[in-house]
Amino acid sequence: MKSSLASIVLTTISLTSLAQSKLIEVASFGHNQPIGVSVAPKSNRLFVSFPHTEPFLYGLTEIIDGKRVPYPNIEWNKFDTTQTANHFVNVQDLYADDANNLWVLDSKPSGGAAVIGDGDKKEGKFKLLQIDLGTNTVKRVYTFDDLPKDKSALNDMCIDNSKGLAYLSDPGLHAIVVLDLETGKSRVLLKDDKSTVVQPGSKLHLDGKDVVDNNGNPFTSNVNGIALTKDNKWFYFRAINQTKLYRIATVDLANDKLSNADLSSKVQMVAETGVCHGMIADSKGNIYSSSSPDHSIKYVSPDGKLHTLVQDERLIWPDSFGIGNDGYLYVSASQMHRLPKYNNGHDKVEYPYRIYKVKLP
Repeated sequence: MKSSLASIVLTTISLTSLAQSKLIEVASFGHNQPIGVSVAPKSNRLFVSFPHTEPFLYGLTEIIDGKRVPYPNIEWNKFDTTQTANHFVNVQDLYADDANNLWVLDSKPSGGAAVIGDGDKKEGKFKLLQIDLGTNTVKRVYTFDDLPKDKSALNDMCIDNSKGLAYLSDPGLHAIVVLDLETGKSRVLLKDDKSTVVQPGSKLHLDGKDVVDNNGNPFTSNVNGIALTKDNKWFYFRAINQTKLYRIATVDLANDKLSNADLSSKVQMVAETGVCHGMIADSKGNIYSSSSPDHSIKYVSPDGKLHTLVQDERLIWPDSFGIGNDGYLYVSASQMHRLPKYNNGHDKVEYPYRIYKVKLP
């Protein structure tokens, strides 16, 4: 009996060690919270963004030898409220495409629309930058002039060069925004659809308690995490406060003749995944998603089955993803629910903030 018990204990220890070894630390950032992560598919250059919160250093960086280098230059990273057109305000999301561009979503929603906001801004500020990775220069800036700046809260984005479109999640509008990269015009789709809104009464329960701010408001986010398959055929999306993963064909998102009712009928429920923040697709059609409740990264394979890629206590609110040509998935651990805002003013963050990588299946 003792021998069998010892064997079980050794096996458990062995499996725990194996799980720990799967997650590799790439860089650490002290008290600066990493949010966006992207890896250039050709060069494997790694980029990480940071929100404009104190202690602020840079909004957008390239990670070189584990160190932060302001990108595309120091000037863009100087915070200047009087020169927001050519300075970052609050870098939210990154997307490195297959045409050697880095796309940067600079998004500072109004306080009333933001998923995590301060409530003192009447209008949000939004821009999408296209940066040429060959020359490290900004090629074009989109400013979303046709969106309601007091209600929008652009969060994540994907670029479909085959159709000349950008797809963005907008938890403020409870919708998907499709931006025409040629004209700069936007369309708001699937607004208030069952696939883009929170599940009624849903709360995040992490670290043994509900995620509720200091005013008693539970953390909620409508459509947030999104992913585009490498062949640009399928767009995946979901709200944080619900458990279902949805998808729609990009040909339908591109068709401006379809009504919201038409689009809603074309949305497919793919799988039950549990609570999720960020998402990304690999070249095999696997859709990766973060899972804060059990400190893991999961993925839905093309056959619709849910798998666990890695589970590790260091994955505290795993947030954004990038996939390198080195066969690794990169992820930020933002520890969002550990902030003082959700802990009666107490800072529960385990410093330093870090990003990690894990081998793809």
